[in-house]
Amino acid sequence: MSSSSAVEKRQFQQVGFLRKLEIVGNKLPNPSILFLLLIIVLAVLSLILASMHVSAIHPMTHKVIYVKSLISREGLQWIMTDMIKNYINFPPLGMIIVLTMGIGLVEKTGLMEAILKGTIHSIPKKYITFTIIILSFMSHLASDAAIVVVPPIAAMVFYSMERHPFVGFAASLAAIYSGFTANILIVTTDVLLSGISTQAAKIVDANMVVTPVDNWYFMCFSVIYLAVLTTFVTEKFVEPRMGKYEGIQPVQLDKPTPAQQSALKATGIATFIFIVVLLLLVVPEGALLRNPETGGIAGSPLIKGIVPLLLLFFLTVGLTYGIKIKNIKSGDDVVHMMTECMKGLSGFLVMVFAIAQFIAAFTWTNIATLIATSGAEFLKNIGMTGLPALLCFMLFGQFMGLFIASGSAIWSLLSPVFVPMFMLLGYHPAFVQVAFRAGDGAFNTIQIVNPFLPLFLETLKKYKEQSGIGTYLSLMLPYAISFFIMWYILFIFWYLTGLPVGPGVPQRLW
Repeated sequence: MSSSSAVEKRQFQQVGFLRKLEIVGNKLPNPSILFLLLIIVLAVLSLILASMHVSAIHPMTHKVIYVKSLISREGLQWIMTDMIKNYINFPPLGMIIVLTMGIGLVEKTGLMEAILKGTIHSIPKKYITFTIIILSFMSHLASDAAIVVVPPIAAMVFYSMERHPFVGFAASLAAIYSGFTANILIVTTDVLLSGISTQAAKIVDANMVVTPVDNWYFMCFSVIYLAVLTTFVTEKFVEPRMGKYEGIQPVQLDKPTPAQQSALKATGIATFIFIVVLLLLVVPEGALLRNPETGGIAGSPLIKGIVPLLLLFFLTVGLTYGIKIKNIKSGDDVVHMMTECMKGLSGFLVMVFAIAQFIAAFTWTNIATLIATSGAEFLKNIGMTGLPALLCFMLFGQFMGLFIASGSAIWSLLSPVFVPMFMLLGYHPAFVQVAFRAGDGAFNTIQIVNPFLPLFLETLKKYKEQSGIGTYLSLMLPYAISFFIMWYILFIFWYLTGLPVGPGVPQRLW
């Protein structure tokens, strides 16, 4: 061993675990290459399991599911015919491209900087972290779009305040992703999960209904509880570890100039008009953006079209500010601003291709479904009851979250087994749903099949070019562990006190 290698090894041994994780993780291949290698591993594994005729019974359809091999005639045909479809239909792809155009216009016109100036000077610095975390929790109203929009803005806020941008990014992302579905408002996830729970509950009781508000007490309290503790973790552990940001010098954000203040006022008026128009399209009975079949908000064009609505909002405020401040003088200026921001997505677009193929292949082989159904059957058969059974259920749901990106997909697999099982033990299906939600989120930021990973890496590289998977994992691991502990403590507290999980919804049926 050379002397330089010996010195490097000695230095590596002296640094902490998270720094070691960053160093080792950043030595991994580029994520595009890494996921292509994972596809090869998956192909070999699927061949082995398929040759062994490994199967399971789907809890919802009761059909036998077999592992399908990628290394087969059927697998080859699927790869050749669905490769482009896997890429184009990758859920975050279109959303990120569309929102980038809108956010890019807001950023390039200078509106983002002007808002940051006003925000920084109006909120006491000691409350900035808590404010960002609370806003991140509330952004669940926009569903997955919040993951695209809010953490990069949080990074910019910290950067502008001469604090490490990684800390702002990580705190916001943890609140959105590890604290997923925790909200004071009723959001789309409440509607989706309650519908799945109702279907599963009817296996035991045909009259049982789980409504979107049945978890409101628990989820509402969790926002304040998690926000306070996440702020503590951020300021006492994460930020001191990150140290002073050594990148490019942040722009000093003085108070908005008179011209900027005038443009901000015009933008505020445009925002007010946008909201009024939106309310007119939503609030009146029979409004255009209500569900045409039920007349409600659930499943309505408003919910399904949240990304286009956000794009229209960004275009409205961006154009208003840009025209007023005279940064936009023609349509060419608008196109140029959007184009400049889209250029930054080139690396993301390449990376997403490999990730989309891996996730699609993992689903097509039925291996993820097999893991879920087999594990659920095992937990059912061991006959554990009470709090230990609920905690094991939570852990299993968390384990599944490492392999399946969609929480609703996991709940669709697990609810037909566990909701009836726990109902027969005397637990309300809404309480079983709470257990799943508390156990589902903590490790979202470090899951294997994270569809937003390319976007996260691109955001980090804006502030540190050498950032890689190791940088991201070492940044988010403290939050993943913290949320794991916080969620379980909260659930155990709720269980032991017997508090209702929602309005008129007790923990037990009897």
